[in-house]
Amino acid sequence: MTKTVQDIICLIKENGIKMVDFKMVDINGQFRHVTIPAENFTEDTMKSGIGFDASNYGYAVVEKSDMVFIPDPDTALIDPFCSIPTLSMTGNAMIIDNPDNRPLKQYPRNIVQAAEKYMKDSGIADTMLILPEFEFYLFDQVGWEVAPNQITAFVDANQSYWNSMTEGKGVVVPKQKNYHIAKPFDASFECRSEMCMHMKEAGIEINYHHPEVAASGQFEIEPQLGVMSKMADATMMIKYIIHNTALKYGKSATFMPKPIYGEAGSGMHVHMLLLKDGQPVFSDDNGYAHLSREAHWFMGGLLKHIASLCALTNPSTNSFKRLVPGFEAPVTVGYATSNRSAVIRIPAYAKSPEKRRFELRNPDATCNPYFCYAAILMAGLDGIKNQIDPHENGWGPYDMNLYTLPEEEKAKLKGLPTSLDEALNALEADHDYLTAGDVFPEELIANFIKTKRQECRQLAAIPHPAEFDKYYNL
Repeated sequence: MTKTVQDIICLIKENGIKMVDFKMVDINGQFRHVTIPAENFTEDTMKSGIGFDASNYGYAVVEKSDMVFIPDPDTALIDPFCSIPTLSMTGNAMIIDNPDNRPLKQYPRNIVQAAEKYMKDSGIADTMLILPEFEFYLFDQVGWEVAPNQITAFVDANQSYWNSMTEGKGVVVPKQKNYHIAKPFDASFECRSEMCMHMKEAGIEINYHHPEVAASGQFEIEPQLGVMSKMADATMMIKYIIHNTALKYGKSATFMPKPIYGEAGSGMHVHMLLLKDGQPVFSDDNGYAHLSREAHWFMGGLLKHIASLCALTNPSTNSFKRLVPGFEAPVTVGYATSNRSAVIRIPAYAKSPEKRRFELRNPDATCNPYFCYAAILMAGLDGIKNQIDPHENGWGPYDMNLYTLPEEEKAKLKGLPTSLDEALNALEADHDYLTAGDVFPEELIANFIKTKRQECRQLAAIPHPAEFDKYYNL
């Protein structure tokens, strides 16, 4: 239900709100915020907004960097992690113009809304529903240091197999044996249940939560399908809730794709489907896996552009330490039913027409969700517009375990980029599908590539502890 300014003012009075917090999103997909006393919130706040410097958020803009943040009243919720009663809202960034403000095209929330408009204008569909799966680790201890004389990081999870001599009660989980494990081994059950309760209070419906494969504290929370732009907002709030609830329980949450060597990595598989006038676009009883030709073309667009997509869906150097064989991570450019080794998996359990869909398995939650989801939509729409058939292009269906193929057969398969640098090269060469309809501004893509290349160069220059193991005594 759409809220008005008066609704927000009533909400403030009825709940004794003392502070109003405005959450903004930087180029990396992290929240930043500005807070005002509740008595200062007026109708003019919603009209004139809150000023901020966009250059400090990572946006290199041609216009002056002074912007205004316009709150979206529909995102208002009471922040459960503030001891002082606080109302939280997110919204959009605008360029200060006379007489009217106009959207800052580079701002993530504006981009996802532009992608939805482009979809509607195309006539292909009017709604994209997505369901991201949130995998994460909960650690009891974590620390790191990058100094001239010491490069180190450590993590600890009390439940992990490596604590079998010190945990003291014998309640430890064997390596890679955490999947759906029950109490007493599932020591963070209450913590995750509270996370889900906060999500529901924030209007985010949850399917379930459970322990994931890695013994050292890996878990998953899965929301229900939602409209893409709403789910982008929800993704930010889900991560916010997970981080803050973990701290309340004396734990630290991380969405790093590969925090532990030798254990499963954490992804953010994205399920998707399109609707037009409330009817499923992807369903066809006679198609492969009961999917329509539009669904196959959408998959074709994703697979054609997958290398450049990786720069936005997997934008950390650590992302590519997860995308390796042997840990249920996708490594092959292809599609199949119920096959976790292909980039696109069609879940066999989604049988009813309104639920028929597929999931893109390579993304992880280090992404900016607005960029990630908008890019996925733009790649898929490009596939439909150009009728890119994944089967005709040799991308499957791969209805076999791709990890166990003979080496000569594996050599014929196309793989994902193996580094962030490689993905950035692909994005530099292949991004016309993103700039179609002026959804992704060219200057944003250029700035994103520049920023991430600097990140790659910085990390490449730092010696790694494993290099001491390999080379110290040569």
